[in-house]
Amino acid sequence: MTTGASTPTYPARPRRSRVRTFLPLGIAAWLVLEIWLLSVVAGAASGFAVFLLLVAGFVLGSVVIKRAGRRAFQNLNEALQRGGAPSDSGSGGNGLMMLGGLLLMIPGLLSDAVGLLLLIPPVQKAVGRYAERTFDRRIRAAAPGTLGGAFQQARMQRPDGKVVQGEVIVRDEPGGDSQREQRPPLTR
Repeated sequence: MTTGASTPTYPARPRRSRVRTFLPLGIAAWLVLEIWLLSVVAGAASGFAVFLLLVAGFVLGSVVIKRAGRRAFQNLNEALQRGGAPSDSGSGGNGLMMLGGLLLMIPGLLSDAVGLLLLIPPVQKAVGRYAERTFDRRIRAAAPGTLGGAFQQARMQRPDGKVVQGEVIVRDEPGGDSQREQRPPLTR
């Protein structure tokens, strides 16, 4: 029995990005490689030696993360006392040092090797410059309205708890500065 109403058409599903497709496969391959490498080293040396390596990596990683966190907090505290923003010169490798410590804490020999590499200052500088260039390039290549549009959206919280979304529309009127009332700058 038909009622004459048309069946709803659903829009086509967006295509999955390459990262979302291959990231789970990469993580699975990395885990298999880590387990295989641990078993090879355990067969060559002993299981107790591998256990000691993993414990040493965990302890070293926690020490590195604690030290980098203290240094970052100290830089932030000094910057707040000066009344300015934290400088990049003192905290250049804190994020990569924390990532290296985290990789040392993850059980596995490949992650330990990459974590140790990230603790070397020239490697930190090279990876930091590469990440900064990549980030700058992607921001410049972003279409106008993608990230900028996010800053133009407004949300209003109503007393009943509902969130009302909207957009901020800025209209440039001819002679706008002379017609607008002059307000003092916000300094507090």
